[in-house]
Amino acid sequence: MSKGTEGMESANIVWLKRDLRSQDHAAFQVAEKDGLSYLPIYIFEPSMINHPDNSLRHQQFVYHSIKALNETLKPFNRSVTIFFGQALDVFKYLANTFNIQSVFSHNETGVERTWIRDKEVARFFHEEGILWKEFQRDGIVRGITNRNGWDKNWFITMSQPVIENSYSPSEISTPDHPFQLPADYQKQLEEYPDIFQPAGEHNAWRYLRSFANDRGFNYNKHISKPAESRNSGGRISPYLAWGNLSIKQAYQHVKYHKNFASNKRPFGAFLTRLKWHCHFIQKFEQECEYEHTCINRGYELLPHESDTDKLHAWKTGTTGFPMVDACMRCVTETGWINFRMRAMMVSFLCHHLDQDWRDGVYHLAQQFLDYEPGIHYPQFQMQAGTTGINTVRIYNPVKQGYDHDPEGTFIKKWVPELADVPTEHIHEPWLMTDMEQAFSGVQVGKDYPEPIVDLKESGKHARNKIWGHRKNQAVKDDSKRILAKHTRVGRRNP
Repeated sequence: MSKGTEGMESANIVWLKRDLRSQDHAAFQVAEKDGLSYLPIYIFEPSMINHPDNSLRHQQFVYHSIKALNETLKPFNRSVTIFFGQALDVFKYLANTFNIQSVFSHNETGVERTWIRDKEVARFFHEEGILWKEFQRDGIVRGITNRNGWDKNWFITMSQPVIENSYSPSEISTPDHPFQLPADYQKQLEEYPDIFQPAGEHNAWRYLRSFANDRGFNYNKHISKPAESRNSGGRISPYLAWGNLSIKQAYQHVKYHKNFASNKRPFGAFLTRLKWHCHFIQKFEQECEYEHTCINRGYELLPHESDTDKLHAWKTGTTGFPMVDACMRCVTETGWINFRMRAMMVSFLCHHLDQDWRDGVYHLAQQFLDYEPGIHYPQFQMQAGTTGINTVRIYNPVKQGYDHDPEGTFIKKWVPELADVPTEHIHEPWLMTDMEQAFSGVQVGKDYPEPIVDLKESGKHARNKIWGHRKNQAVKDDSKRILAKHTRVGRRNP
């Protein structure tokens, strides 16, 4: 070691990231088996907090997940020590406080900044003679260059026994460290809105069990409907994103549940989505440039209209298209909207409004309580049409309304200006006559905005533009690279 350790207490560190749970936790398991005293830690890093993908609701969910985890660990005189500072600075402090032997953590598939941070920390560990052991997350494999055999290995991973963690009484004293949360910031973290899904492992299991017990029976039927899916959907995405649950726990609970035999179709679809979840994170694990660069570099040549007014209307739910506005207001308020509506919102931004996907990608990341980088960026680009290998879907928001909210119930809840608009006009209020608007208590253009684009014209322009660009040689050339890297042989590749 490069530092003197004489007289220092030897210890290991469990570095928690997006794995805030007590069970099916490889890092905790190995720390217990090692036999040396260990300190679980979580680091709120200013550089990550200030990254444009981050928002207070994410940090609040993490903070309350840690509080819940500490309640579970309390009988063993253990708790997660929270630090506020840059990871490298925190580990330098810990290395001067303890004789650190090993650091245990999971492989984090985060934004590029986390990868840079991890390389900095790894260099420090190497210099200090500290072993850093990282464990595979779910079915995500680090270091692969193609997807050969990935599906088979995913099923093998999901079939492994869930780790049943046990804990011994702690013999290490938590240091009174200089990296305390600022008082005003801690107050913000404490004030978690009731409208968000409650954080923590216990609540994760409450949602998962209620899905398998009865909520999930209509999973297929309601999956695309913005109102009904709030009940019949799994609703475990925040818990998967921040690690209150592992994919394996969710997979095995539903697959082996007593209700599976009588609900094979909806439960099977749910299990497929869990695999889909890992499939997209694997893409991001192999290519984190998804965050900021068109994954098919040929689309960097595609120009976009830059209209701050349109972008503002999209962000604030004032586009004049009721379904788009209802979805944006809903996700801003509650942190969640179903997948079909997420895709529609992105499609509307990139195709009908002709805005660069990068102008909206961080905004939605901030709104999603279940923000998962490995899903968010590949999905955003897929809906934006910048992969060059996927079918481009240009959603018509009016049709989506008629199809998935035919009575306008969801729209009227989130766009109260339209609460008294008759069902036959709720999806296209601009078609009402002046008299109909008067009877409905809404004047389009005053109480609720006119549509900011002509949907027919914007759709036609988008189709010609995006499909035409697929013929560009740069797009064709990079598509070959993408297919070689991410294609799963014999599978449909979403």
